[in-house]
Amino acid sequence: MLNYDMPLYRPPSEGNNLIIQATLGCSFNQCSFCSMYKTKDYRARPLEDVFADIEQAARVWPEAHRVFLADGDALTLPMDSLRAILDKLHACFPNLNRVSAYATPGNILKKTPAELEELAARKMPLFYVGIESGAPVMLKKITKGASQKGIADALLKAREAGLKISATVILGLGGQKYWEDHIDGTVELLSQAPVNYLSTLQLYLEEIAYEEFMTKFGEPFEAQSDLAILKELERLLVNIKPPAPVIFRSNHASNALALAGNLPKDQTRLVAEVQGAIRGENAIRPRFMRRL
Repeated sequence: MLNYDMPLYRPPSEGNNLIIQATLGCSFNQCSFCSMYKTKDYRARPLEDVFADIEQAARVWPEAHRVFLADGDALTLPMDSLRAILDKLHACFPNLNRVSAYATPGNILKKTPAELEELAARKMPLFYVGIESGAPVMLKKITKGASQKGIADALLKAREAGLKISATVILGLGGQKYWEDHIDGTVELLSQAPVNYLSTLQLYLEEIAYEEFMTKFGEPFEAQSDLAILKELERLLVNIKPPAPVIFRSNHASNALALAGNLPKDQTRLVAEVQGAIRGENAIRPRFMRRL
């Protein structure tokens, strides 16, 4: 339908929604594990090009009601640009009820509370944030560009502004040496800062990111086995104490074990399912069926 600048990525939950590229690439693009935008230089697309895409999409799919603003972090755009894009979307799609985008903690912290509240009021209430880990040692090793406190401050700021956050954590990120630090730091973060949705992915290093990850890790990295990954997931689910209800998923295609439930309501059941998989009673996804 649109002539996208490839590669194009979006969260799994946005798979049936319209995608409009407001920016290209990622403004940070230094996370060692991430290969998504290594082939792109970041830039904001001219508004006239974004508007042309919106108009073309409206001719083909006028009933679209949800839009994802790509690429990596459209929230870097100044408010004047975001207002203009949102106004154009509302004008072209009469059934529009939600706009969403990826965001970094830094993106959120740079916006004022009033600006974040305005985005929520303009039907842009949902942002996808890759937390990856809450452990200070891991955030440094993956060059995340954020501290545990910075991530927590961003999540709290978003919640106070009425925004919803869908957060991701990467299992296996600490390898065999740092897995406990990785999970315990993540538990600490998520037990103090509320998110609405929480999903896990499993570490998968594509060739384009492999050397950078190993170099920045700073020491030999020993990858976790599936059994060890399940123990990470168990430790996360046993210990997390979210300050508000969280919809939890581990059904991304990279995961060995697909789970779905609400925290803390379904915490006991989710832990039991993981423990069943550890004992070999619950089947895990075969490796050939896993992908990013």
